[in-house]
Amino acid sequence: MDYAVAPDGGFYGTVLRNGTPVVDAPRGGVLNARILWSFSAAYRTFGDESYLKLANKSQRYFIDTFIDKKNGGVYWLVNPDGEVVNASKYTYAMTYAIYGLAEHYLATGNDESLKTAVSLYHVLEEKGREPLYDGYVESFTENWEKLDQYDNNAPKTMNAHLHVLEAYTLLYQCWKDNGLKKRLEFCVDLFMNRIYDPSRKHFNLFFDNEWNSLVEMDSYGHDVETGWLLCEAARTLENQDLIEQTNQLALDVTEACLAEGMSDKGYMIYEKKGDRKTKHASWWGQIETVIACVNAWQISGSDVYLQSVDTVWTFVKDHMVDKEYGEWYSDCFDGEPKKEAPKVSMWRCPYHTVRLGVEMYNRLK
Repeated sequence: MDYAVAPDGGFYGTVLRNGTPVVDAPRGGVLNARILWSFSAAYRTFGDESYLKLANKSQRYFIDTFIDKKNGGVYWLVNPDGEVVNASKYTYAMTYAIYGLAEHYLATGNDESLKTAVSLYHVLEEKGREPLYDGYVESFTENWEKLDQYDNNAPKTMNAHLHVLEAYTLLYQCWKDNGLKKRLEFCVDLFMNRIYDPSRKHFNLFFDNEWNSLVEMDSYGHDVETGWLLCEAARTLENQDLIEQTNQLALDVTEACLAEGMSDKGYMIYEKKGDRKTKHASWWGQIETVIACVNAWQISGSDVYLQSVDTVWTFVKDHMVDKEYGEWYSDCFDGEPKKEAPKVSMWRCPYHTVRLGVEMYNRLK
């Protein structure tokens, strides 16, 4: 609110640790969709008019700047003057746009936000789905043509589908469309019966077109985040059998991650590749661990999960909060913060921290 708002009606693409904006930095579609979601969710939860002002500002800027009105979809990157730098279409960016616009509609009742979210949903279903084995392809050219090569050589990823699940859950809370319901049900089933590996109690991350897993790797933050988002999807669908199944899956995944992924210093480590665990703690991974543990406590009633919340939160307060300039450090390595990383960037945004506040308020009030 104090450092990232640009005088041109948008938001700076990069803000340094001390709050200094990099005025000529390009601006990402994902960052701006997350800003839209964050201030909309904050206003819907807490009712502060200053949040509403920025939610409306970000909605206007996002629709005017990042929506590709010719080809459909969302631009990946633009310059501060609005010139498109990268027009590639990413499922990831599409889902955050739907998520942010749906939240803005729920917070304000703005019909343009809902109509734009629904339009993006139709574009994603028409152009982003893979026709043979279903699911959503990771990325495309500007006009939605297939790429010859993908990041990690994976045309389908767990992360992109996680955010389809997340976006469709929220959109269905706004718009009770039967087609959307079926696609949300597909996403839940996909995670539970294709992406999830019950023998390890973790989700696989990278896939070929036929849904064969390509990499032996666990991402603990993504695991715990997926668990509680599946619970949210099942509740949104009002399917009692699915609620019970996702609750149990969330407990299994959270328990496995706490057993395998917690460092002796009190943080959830970032990932494991093969047999090697990193010593990296991300800010968002700690946040998702706290939410997942509170969710597990609500399901089970076991105080063991609250003890894990206390452990992680103590680490956050001691190591990840920037006591000099405010906000959080993005990353710690073996318990030491990476201090000079920017506070705002393509991948550094208010989304996870705001969601922590919103989830804790709504779950514990």
